[in-house]
Amino acid sequence: MPNQSLRTNDCVDEVIEKYADMVYRLAFSRVKNKNDADDIFQEVFLRYIKKERDFETEEHRKAWLIRVTINCSNSFFSSAWSQKVVSIADTEPAPFEPSEELGLHELLMELPVKYRTVLHLFYYEDLPINEISRILKRKPATVKTQLMRARQMLKEKLKGDLYENIPCPAEINE
Repeated sequence: MPNQSLRTNDCVDEVIEKYADMVYRLAFSRVKNKNDADDIFQEVFLRYIKKERDFETEEHRKAWLIRVTINCSNSFFSSAWSQKVVSIADTEPAPFEPSEELGLHELLMELPVKYRTVLHLFYYEDLPINEISRILKRKPATVKTQLMRARQMLKEKLKGDLYENIPCPAEINE
């Protein structure tokens, strides 16, 4: 039975426990609001539970969860609700402690969503450029360009030498 899918052997509670932080951090980094991130988190795992889907590997499951989180975030941005509601994101603290200083996290949250997404996947989830391009359905060159532009935006915002500690995507092996 080596070809048996991961779906038939997994426990939903274990999958949620393993990927909860990743899904929530990605949702929050995209929508910048705790309540909306909670909604997206729930929607992602509801889709996981409802979906009769076989995963070839654990990396495939992770990529699927990332893609669904991004899709749910995109649906949120295009909904009439999100276009009419005034965001209170500026008054809410981050629901998790990022590994960098809080000031850097706040600067990241000021970037456009397309840049926050690639930065999050690259630096927080440690995904290589090729995997990010596959998940986001963008060319690897586009992902590299977005990473470089995001890094440049952070450099301008920081106006210091903290940015020099952030590895440049061109310097990292894919």
